[in-house]
Amino acid sequence: MKASLICCSLLAAGAALAAPGQDRPQDYAWSMSIQSPAGAGIVQLSLPREVYLHARSASLADVRLFDADGKRLAYAIGVPPAQSATQRTAIPARIFPVTGAPATGDGLQGIDIRTADDGRLLSVSTRAGAAAATTALQALILDLGKQSEDKRIAALRFTPPARTDNYSAQVLLEVSDDLKQWDAIGTTTLNWLSNSDTQTLANDSIAFAPRAFRYARLSWQAGEPLAFAAITAQAVSETDIAAPRASVVLQGAPGKQANEWRYATPHALPADSIGLQLTQTNTVLPVTLGVYRQSSYVPRHRLHLRHQARPAQGAYFDPLLSTTFYRIGVDGKERISGDLAMPVTQTGEWVLQTSPEQPVAAGNAPALRLGWTPATVVFLASGKPPYQLAFGNSNAAAVAQPLSQVAPGFKTDELLALKAASAGSLQANGSAAAPTPVAKDGAPWRLAALWAALLLGVGVLGFFAWRLLSQMKEEQGSTDKQEH
Repeated sequence: MKASLICCSLLAAGAALAAPGQDRPQDYAWSMSIQSPAGAGIVQLSLPREVYLHARSASLADVRLFDADGKRLAYAIGVPPAQSATQRTAIPARIFPVTGAPATGDGLQGIDIRTADDGRLLSVSTRAGAAAATTALQALILDLGKQSEDKRIAALRFTPPARTDNYSAQVLLEVSDDLKQWDAIGTTTLNWLSNSDTQTLANDSIAFAPRAFRYARLSWQAGEPLAFAAITAQAVSETDIAAPRASVVLQGAPGKQANEWRYATPHALPADSIGLQLTQTNTVLPVTLGVYRQSSYVPRHRLHLRHQARPAQGAYFDPLLSTTFYRIGVDGKERISGDLAMPVTQTGEWVLQTSPEQPVAAGNAPALRLGWTPATVVFLASGKPPYQLAFGNSNAAAVAQPLSQVAPGFKTDELLALKAASAGSLQANGSAAAPTPVAKDGAPWRLAALWAALLLGVGVLGFFAWRLLSQMKEEQGSTDKQEH
């Protein structure tokens, strides 16, 4: 019993030594104050640029959110959701009355339609000698003009003639792109009702699923046809809203070769665009950009190999992008190459190589510009504000949670409408701002202590088991002697 108690105590002590301490803001090298909108339960934050420059985990595992009492807040992190803006435009329709025979689903009977080369409707007239020579209004043909590809018509609104007090009719709306094939897309009852106080109650529009078309035909199913004073189409268009971008400009250092420059890069930076800032005008610089990697003993498929010799082991240059950057003066203005898109690349160092015949002088070394799309953090604004964003701890483990656990039940449009928090200036947390060996060696020390405690516990348990067996043998021997 005593052996078991001692062993359990030793195991508990080892677990205490190995268990990490409470997550505290002061354990992280950097912090930023977070201002959360008042009354908001779930808040979103575009991860500041400084986080990517100072985080010590490529996966941002060392990002934390704390309240004013140092309590850690739950959060989710991910790519910003795609957003779009809806624009609504009023388009006045050109109205062409159709008189004579009623329109049918097979087309307009006894009607001459003239259009311009660009499709613009010029006139609609009744053919001479048509069977129905009446001049009564039968339908209206509308020309909405040529629409851009991103626009869709979602509704038509009707304005009655002046001094129209009371009116009611059921109309059928058909649409077409060629004035030959017509599709019926909706019916509605249009009515205006005015009282003695000149107040009007009106149902003056017809709405439908947005679609693209140029021409429309309006015919009456009930009620008296009416030549409207104006008909206006409502066009809607969706415009994608680009997510916020961040960038950093890195200064280079000479490499081992005369035609090589190296750029130290934060590991957490998920660069997806790259560019050069050239120092001199009228410069055209063909370059190869890449990274140094360590050779692996695992053979690669020949399609994945670059056309270059690689050492059996050690570092080799892996070219990721070959292009030409320029800065040229034209008529007093400069024409400068822009940033190039690329797959997301995370590395501790970018390498620029020029041709050996065209090395870059030390005083003219270009700066490297990297761009990325910051992630969005969604967190529960619980606890006591103000909040604090902490980062910069190479020993920290990831604590981000799935979005469904941070904002359960929230729909996509609700997530897009979340109020945004803002970040303050970057603050260094004293001596923690430097990458001290404590952050790197803390986990191995705890692990060694745990193993030492476990081994000691096993040894003690074995010793007491041996003592117990020895005592049992001695007692057994004494019993046997007494019996004899």
